[in-house]
Amino acid sequence: MRKVFITGIGTDVGKTVVSAIVTEALQADYWKPVQTGSYLICDSDTVKSLISNSKTKIHPEVYKLEQPLSPHAAAELEDVKLSLSEINLPETENTLVIEGAGGIMVPLNENEFILDIIKKFDAETILVIQNYLGSINHSLLSIDCLKNHNIKILGIIFNGPSHKMSEDIIIKYSKLPVLAHIGKEAKITPAIVAKYAAQLKTI
Repeated sequence: MRKVFITGIGTDVGKTVVSAIVTEALQADYWKPVQTGSYLICDSDTVKSLISNSKTKIHPEVYKLEQPLSPHAAAELEDVKLSLSEINLPETENTLVIEGAGGIMVPLNENEFILDIIKKFDAETILVIQNYLGSINHSLLSIDCLKNHNIKILGIIFNGPSHKMSEDIIIKYSKLPVLAHIGKEAKITPAIVAKYAAQLKTI
């Protein structure tokens, strides 16, 4: 099974949209092992609503927590103990797109992080980057963290309005391929997802 992990430089940078695009491009299965903020909406439902192919299977979350907080904080409010040992791959022979929660060093508990999920499954990783004040620092630190832990990085995807100066320094420093640049869209629809997915069929 090929495993492609979608992570970001922080929260709300577009991981779910990118996950839908990569899932559609590869006609892969989709899995979000740890979901927070489930009383608002689950990312699995969002991805399901955005893909068009009939091959994808959406696998259920291992942990589904109501509050839109870091997993360890949301779990504490619900008296749930998150454990990496309980997060195991769903059964499938298809490529699996795995979406993280927040950034790489978001804690699951006192000792384990989202990074540890990537390492456990030896997953190829795509880093989602959105421009904001501080995003260069967050991007380069995230890239260094992944490289220092010998994670295979497929490349980066920029999401949102382009900022050439920021993007240029991230690309020059990281020497990573840019897989796609998702522009600012009025609304993310299955047609929009399919448009960007067509650019990613070779990953």
